[in-house]
Amino acid sequence: MRRPPLPRALRAVLPRTLRARLTAGLVVLLAVASLAVGLTTVLALEGFLVRRLDQQLVAAGGRFPASLEHGERPDADNGPDTRGQSAYTFGARLKGGETTRAAVVRDNTDAHVPLTDADRRALAGLPPDGRGHDVRLSAIGAYRVLAVPGDDGDVLVTGLPLRPVEETVHRVVLVEGVVFGSALAVTGVVGALWVRLSLRPLRRVTATAAGVARLPLASGEVAMPTPVPDTDPRTEVGQVGAALNRMLGHVGDALASRHAGEERLRQFAADASHELRTPVATVRGHAELALRHPGPVPGQVRHALERIQSESERMSALVDDLLLLARLDAGRPLARGPVDLTRLVLDATGDARAAGPEHRWTLELPEEPVTVTGDEHRLQQVVANLLANARAHTPPGTEAAVGLVARAGRVELTVADDGPGIPEALLPEVFERFARADPSRSRAAGGSGLGLSIVRAVVAAHGGTIGVTSRPGRTVFRVTLPEAREAEAGLPIVAQA
Repeated sequence: MRRPPLPRALRAVLPRTLRARLTAGLVVLLAVASLAVGLTTVLALEGFLVRRLDQQLVAAGGRFPASLEHGERPDADNGPDTRGQSAYTFGARLKGGETTRAAVVRDNTDAHVPLTDADRRALAGLPPDGRGHDVRLSAIGAYRVLAVPGDDGDVLVTGLPLRPVEETVHRVVLVEGVVFGSALAVTGVVGALWVRLSLRPLRRVTATAAGVARLPLASGEVAMPTPVPDTDPRTEVGQVGAALNRMLGHVGDALASRHAGEERLRQFAADASHELRTPVATVRGHAELALRHPGPVPGQVRHALERIQSESERMSALVDDLLLLARLDAGRPLARGPVDLTRLVLDATGDARAAGPEHRWTLELPEEPVTVTGDEHRLQQVVANLLANARAHTPPGTEAAVGLVARAGRVELTVADDGPGIPEALLPEVFERFARADPSRSRAAGGSGLGLSIVRAVVAAHGGTIGVTSRPGRTVFRVTLPEAREAEAGLPIVAQA
């Protein structure tokens, strides 16, 4: 059965971290224990003091209220202390349920006590059982009283004030509050330090896990962090540390195996591309030579030679792209120098307008030239690939807008079109190698699928970023690069995939 969620206000008050919860729990337990001890102590003390009052009342009997029957002083020779009553002793005589006399001892005299109707009803309701009862009289406050039957069929009530008992109990409560409050404060501080010390191994485990979470595990060689030293199997934290170390070992082995596979594949692609350059160039050269033959060449043979030349040129471009990606993957440095990005955009847009006259090409450039630091040839390739991508994947009549803006030390290049957009399923992998909307690999569906992956690799090598947003009728590729003055102050440009 699922428990209902806690109210939002309660969740906001409750501590969130384990250290705070343990410390709060320790303090709460001590507070509950202190409250129980303090309450038990106060009740026991109050009961003890009240029993002492009852014993004094039993010892006094009804002498003081009985003397009230005979006037102010029973015997002048006995002096003012013949009754032997302590100060503030209360006495009352009841006859037939009515109070006939009520007085209290003050300064060795019997001071009359005025009674209200409520006081008289409270006194009349006392049972003459010789046991103590609490009453509160309007004129003199709270009293512990005892009622006994008299000799004349009356009821004699003797009482002692509860004020000393209340003051004693209040002083004890105050002392306990100070002592227990100080104990709680000290326990909170010491407990927090102790919990912090006890959870230090867990913090090391957390720091190791957080370090792994920050590692770029998606690609490249990854250096795993140092294993957790706390692996005592007798403790819960040690068990967690040992499990984390085993998991890190497995992850490290898997990443090393993956990296080795990637290196082998990268090396194979580089070697194969390098080895293919010569035979492809040879095939292309022989095709061009055959087409220049001065004698008559049959039409079918000329068409075949032209196709061989065209495909060899395409294969040469593909081999060059693969070699470029291999160099970028290997982290080889690119050329570094000032690049007029405005001129590159103008030239690339002019080339795109010539290659795709059926599209509508627009430019939005700042008044001042925009300069970045990097490899001019590779940056020209970035712009050309983005424009070629817009031309190849949109129908005739599509408007393609190229924008360039510099602000806050960054340069932003955008290529937007109002074509049908990129399929949603393809968006997450649009910059991956050989990513195509049509998995059939037909030439009519587009190029080799390496253009955007080259764009991402070159932009990353220049310390920039690239992103894409797309929906039907609006697709925007956005490239961000550091301006020349910011790039010049940084590290040398290194190619990174």
